[in-house]
Amino acid sequence: MQQDGASTDRIVRSSRGKWILLTALSLAVVGLLTGVYLYPSFNRWVSADRSIDRERLRLGQVTRGDLMRDVSVQGRIVAADHPTLLSSAQGVVSLLVKAGDVVSQGSVLARIESPELQNKLAQELSSVESAKSERDRMQIFNSQTDLENRQAVSLLEVKLRAAERSLSRAKELFEAGLASSIDHQKAKDDVEVAELELAHARQKADLARETMDFELQTQVLEIERQSLVIKDLERKISELSILSPVNGLVSRVDIRDKDMVQANQSLMSVVDLSEFEIEIQVPENYADEIGIDTEASIRYERREYNGRVKSLSPEVEDSQVKGIVGFTGESPSGLKQNQRVNCRLILTAHPDVLKIPRGPFLESLGGRQVYRVREGVAELVNIQVGALSVTEIEILSGLELGDEIVLSDLTRFNGVQRILLRN
Repeated sequence: MQQDGASTDRIVRSSRGKWILLTALSLAVVGLLTGVYLYPSFNRWVSADRSIDRERLRLGQVTRGDLMRDVSVQGRIVAADHPTLLSSAQGVVSLLVKAGDVVSQGSVLARIESPELQNKLAQELSSVESAKSERDRMQIFNSQTDLENRQAVSLLEVKLRAAERSLSRAKELFEAGLASSIDHQKAKDDVEVAELELAHARQKADLARETMDFELQTQVLEIERQSLVIKDLERKISELSILSPVNGLVSRVDIRDKDMVQANQSLMSVVDLSEFEIEIQVPENYADEIGIDTEASIRYERREYNGRVKSLSPEVEDSQVKGIVGFTGESPSGLKQNQRVNCRLILTAHPDVLKIPRGPFLESLGGRQVYRVREGVAELVNIQVGALSVTEIEILSGLELGDEIVLSDLTRFNGVQRILLRN
């Protein structure tokens, strides 16, 4: 007999409601987490006054290091030694080189024919020979005159000795009573006369000797003067051959072959390509801060070379002051005359400072404000800047090390406080 199955039946409850509850709780948790994660972005979006693509802005970071206050100028490569050769005299020039020719020191570049100098040299040579002949004649005449004067002195010395002997005899006779006092006095007078004549003759001979020596010395000096004139003419004639003072090349020729040139007329220029300098134009407002030995940095073919200011013109032309910068230490190879290079003149150095790259923001907000980027939002903050260089700006306050800022032009933002940067 079949029993009733009621005693074995179980009540089975449905699990659908439990699944729905778990799903709802999971969605709630996910939604809560999503809200927490998106809240900052949403909050930034809500609080931003406007938004812009991040890629459209140029950003920079605050760093610490040395800042060099400098001024950037354009430079032109010039040869350190570039002499201009001049004509030494009037004449006809014969060129032996042309512009662009490579020359060595001492080589002949041109010759000048000057008949005037040649004739003058011949005249001066004739004059010096004539002066030498006159000197020789004077030497002979002086010897003859000196001989005559010495002969006259010798005769008077003999006359004096004879008078002295006559006086001695007259004195002996007078003392013996054999001669009168008149004869004795006459003998004494003869001695005095002979002494005077001898003294005058000796003085005359000395004066004549001094006169002859003076005249002879004058003639010798005239010969020396003539010799100097001849040496100067010979120098000028030797300079008619125009020699290269340096190893280099002919950069410019100012005359044509067989031209008539005047004295001190420019003929050509030669440049020494072994050493170069940089000719710079400094803005007038920086001229007072730049002096001799001011450090410079020269950029050539993506490399920096050290230099110093060697000279600075005292004149201002077109609001520019001309100067010369020379290389110190290593200099680049392959430099060419009149080649353009960039040059930075170091005015002052500020060690270990906070600094940022220079950008258009400095002019747009007057250097008093900048947009600081944090968590995708650029916020306008006040800053204080110090020294300015060509590429960097010193930060005195308002920013910290590692801060990121907007370097682009800020005038288009119209001074809004917060800007959302879209990635």
